[in-house]
Amino acid sequence: MGKITGFLEFERLEEPHEEKESRKKHYREFYLRLSDEAAAIQGARCMDCGIPFCMSGCPVNNIIPDWNDLVYRQDWKNAIQVLHSTNNFPEFTGRICPAPCEEACVLRINAAPVGIKSIEHAISDKAWEEGWVRPQAAPRRSGKTVAVVGSGPAGLACAQQLARAGHDVTVFEKSDRIGGLLRYGIPDFKLDKGVIDRRLEQMRAEGVKFRAGVFIGVQKPGKGVGSDAQESLAPGKVLSDFDAVVLAAGAEQPRDLPIPGRELQGVHYAMEFLPLQNKRVAGDADVPELNAAGRHVVVIGGGDTGSDCIGTSNRQQAASVTNFELFPEPPDMERNEVWPNWPIRLRTSSSHEEGVNRDWSVATKAFVGENGKVKALKAVHLAWQDGKSSEIPGSEFDIPADLVLLAMGFVSPLQSMLEEFGVQKDVRGNAKADTDGSRAYVTSAPKVFAAGDTRRGQSLVVWAIREGRQCARSVDEFLTGFSELPR
Repeated sequence: MGKITGFLEFERLEEPHEEKESRKKHYREFYLRLSDEAAAIQGARCMDCGIPFCMSGCPVNNIIPDWNDLVYRQDWKNAIQVLHSTNNFPEFTGRICPAPCEEACVLRINAAPVGIKSIEHAISDKAWEEGWVRPQAAPRRSGKTVAVVGSGPAGLACAQQLARAGHDVTVFEKSDRIGGLLRYGIPDFKLDKGVIDRRLEQMRAEGVKFRAGVFIGVQKPGKGVGSDAQESLAPGKVLSDFDAVVLAAGAEQPRDLPIPGRELQGVHYAMEFLPLQNKRVAGDADVPELNAAGRHVVVIGGGDTGSDCIGTSNRQQAASVTNFELFPEPPDMERNEVWPNWPIRLRTSSSHEEGVNRDWSVATKAFVGENGKVKALKAVHLAWQDGKSSEIPGSEFDIPADLVLLAMGFVSPLQSMLEEFGVQKDVRGNAKADTDGSRAYVTSAPKVFAAGDTRRGQSLVVWAIREGRQCARSVDEFLTGFSELPR
């Protein structure tokens, strides 16, 4: 490495960002990339550790030590080439990935890890600023056609790889804009949608076709699964028109909370709430008036989706925001005591910092209504032992709630989609497909592949990119008999 003792000499730097009271007044991104000089110092903290556990901690196996060193040496152009060799969309992961690579960093054993995510953010933004990210059109066309169902990170990664291999790729999306979860599941203050749009322009120049507002299936999606589709295509039609089909529509079916009062107005899935604000920011008119302004908001679920609901509610000027988590409060550890694995510890997001009442080990028992609208919820605290919970006697309480947002995760992809394509499911209701061997990402249905959350269940954007890339190689091999795409 360029600076062998850098990890001893330099502190980890946080990316520059706007103060919480100021940023709550808008929906723009408030984290900026590191300056070139600051990124170089962070790159110098990479340890020359011998075994880069960060690479195994990263689902796409980013070659992290190499681009850390290149940034230290200010060789940005080669740094983006190394980064792009494993990751189609570092501008996404540099913003929204939880950075499992940093938890696996050797320096994390007894100090602050290398700021890998911030360096990735700096590399990708620098590359776009300098005009280094250009279309990579295939030198020859294969004459083969591929339909990709879903335009989230798995579908986009798969589509880009296949287009670069020379195939004619069409991406179908039931929402009115391309991007899937990136577009409508993640608030603009975490991921500006212009970041997506500029990548889509590159993909269009590479030959990828996008068809938004098209639902693939016969049975319409149920409650909690958004759709702007103005057109439907039956799976049989798609199978007859394309040489291969990739199902990358995500795990969209939200987990419900079937307790008394669930039918009351004001109780919504998170994905009924979050996309509407993204549409408002995009300038759409006639967006439904589901808004947290002046309301007592309770968010049930302590993950990233719940955090996004909190940040959005605060920006909409909610009267109060409360967050319930079913499981116990994790320890607030400074050290990663399960290194190099992902630790269970208290995590405070930027949205939490902006204001929320957090409570753990809470089970919601009932929603209480008035004139058909939710006004409060009844809850109880839990005691946990050996992974099992029991209600604590006398701990019942009520809390005002004008708006309840269910952010408890997602259980599976749309079952109707898998059934209509004739795809066998695993025990969790996901598309059944292996990830290795000659039938990697191949489903039980002829010429149908599955990748991302459709195959693995609810997961991270970086896992979706990995599966999309690997699936593209399998599709390429299926269509041509061999593949030069990286796995």
